[in-house]
Amino acid sequence: MKDKRNKSAALSFLLLVALPLTPYALLTACAIPHVPSRIVYEDPVNYVRLEEDKRVLPEWPQGHFSHPNTMGPKKVRVILSGLKVREHRITPQRWIQGEAPLVQAFNEEELTLLSTQLAEGLAQANYNERVTFYLSRPQTSAKRVVTSGGVYVQGTEFHLILGNWKIVYGIPAYGMIYDRRYPMRPTAAKGFDLVFEPAEAVHPLKSSLFDDLIANARDELVFDMSKLDFPESAPAPSTPNLF
Repeated sequence: MKDKRNKSAALSFLLLVALPLTPYALLTACAIPHVPSRIVYEDPVNYVRLEEDKRVLPEWPQGHFSHPNTMGPKKVRVILSGLKVREHRITPQRWIQGEAPLVQAFNEEELTLLSTQLAEGLAQANYNERVTFYLSRPQTSAKRVVTSGGVYVQGTEFHLILGNWKIVYGIPAYGMIYDRRYPMRPTAAKGFDLVFEPAEAVHPLKSSLFDDLIANARDELVFDMSKLDFPESAPAPSTPNLF
């Protein structure tokens, strides 16, 4: 009888100690994983940073990115200006409504910010780092409109991933906040297609039928920079001959 009372007392003590710790344990289990990164630019609502790509192996030079890369803001702006977005429509919708109209992926203010800061990021990046970006516009205290993604360069190829485009993101009261932590991951099902002009500069990428149905097939574009017209750099001023 005494043993039973001792076991009951021990169990009561364990419950008394464990129950208050349960919410903490749950929050710890749901803690946001740390994403190693280096900040290139940050303001209260936007950032550009460098993130390590774990798929790029030191012992495999063929897979290394062409970083650091000094292509400069003018060339980055040409690429970003050619990027268009349209609402994704499945085949029956296109039969009835046709293709959705194309709109510029970035407005003038976004182009100015991204062309400068992405070029700076590419110039700082290591061979295994991608340059990611996050743009947001607050709607309310709990909602914001998010556009985010990342870029990297391999040889003459410029890779651009658009994870989110003008997605309305509701900030959760608790739990993981994905939009700022993972700029290249979609926070919701994508409802847009990416298009680039001129089309002949785009490398076609293979995708599955399922990806086509949920509009995930065109979240990354690869451009052959050798097929793009970039502004020529201004020649350096000549030194006057004083003698």
